[in-house]
Amino acid sequence: MWTDTYYTLFKFLVGGGMVVGVTWLSRFVDPRYGGILIAAPIVTTLAFIFTYVENGAQTTQELVFASFSFMIPTLLFVLALFLLMNRYPFILSLVAAYLIWLTGTLVLSYWFL
Repeated sequence: MWTDTYYTLFKFLVGGGMVVGVTWLSRFVDPRYGGILIAAPIVTTLAFIFTYVENGAQTTQELVFASFSFMIPTLLFVLALFLLMNRYPFILSLVAAYLIWLTGTLVLSYWFL
């Protein structure tokens, strides 16, 4: 039981470390480097590795396909946020971009399920 707890904590720290790394790079180095780190499939790769270790190749392959499919709404989210921020306050732009992402995700979920 303690091993599962430490393993879960380890996964949480790895993911959180990525968020800290992105914000640190964006603030102290250059936002472009934070963007590179966000766009890099590091967290995705870690999720694939953890899934493979815990559930095997079949589940990991299904996760890879789902990840690929749902990158489309994520691209829409980033594009919408970028464009909306030129016209609206950040929070309103963020909410609207999430609504666009949610709509795209629901459409794809309906399409693939």
